[in-house]
Amino acid sequence: MRFDILTLFPEMFEAVLGGSIIGRAAANGLIELNFVQIRDFAFNKHRRVDHYPYGGGQGMIMQAEPIFLAYESVVNGLDHKPFTVYMSPQGKTLRQGMAKRIAKKYEHIVILCGHYEGVDQRVLDEIIDAEISLGDFVLTGGEIAAMALVDCVARLLPGVLKSEEAFSEESHYGGLLEFPQYTRPEIWRGKRVPEILLSGHHKNIEAWKREQAIRTTFKKRRGMLRRANLTDAEKQLVEKLKKELQV
Repeated sequence: MRFDILTLFPEMFEAVLGGSIIGRAAANGLIELNFVQIRDFAFNKHRRVDHYPYGGGQGMIMQAEPIFLAYESVVNGLDHKPFTVYMSPQGKTLRQGMAKRIAKKYEHIVILCGHYEGVDQRVLDEIIDAEISLGDFVLTGGEIAAMALVDCVARLLPGVLKSEEAFSEESHYGGLLEFPQYTRPEIWRGKRVPEILLSGHHKNIEAWKREQAIRTTFKKRRGMLRRANLTDAEKQLVEKLKKELQV
């Protein structure tokens, strides 16, 4: 999969995405990361890409033309239109299901990172296919949100992680939060690892993990259970938890 990031701060991406799992995936040719400096397409010696908003208001607005030219530099010569995203607090909230759909459906993604007080609406209308948000809060720019999107999607691609199990058991992947995890030593400051995990009985261990995932989700993010695919027995467990906690 190819990611083209339109940004005022490409160095931020190089520092963060250049290492760890995502950096190795790029080095191994599993993904392609391209960071486009929007200022390179400005028409003035100061490389200014923002201006005062029409109608008044605080702050500055990113201009349409430099963004559009940066976008054109990516898509010129292509035989397809890449899926183009604007990272915005007005967008749909990024969830694991969305990341799975993007990873499965698209091979080329362009991500626009806004800054200042926003972006001229005309260029958004012209090139953007979807607006995506990390949540109901505002960041200084779209760079951090774009990094999260790249990381979230890229790790779902074949070969990026060692196996599908590396992400299929994680929080949110199957609609539940992850079960509690433990490692060596067996006893730490008087606290023992649950005996079931030491039993070697894989079927019982998997059943325990599933139950603990439901319990964890119920305690921390109860609303997720409405979307989770639960068996009748698991639904009965949820009802039992409601009674135990008097919910």
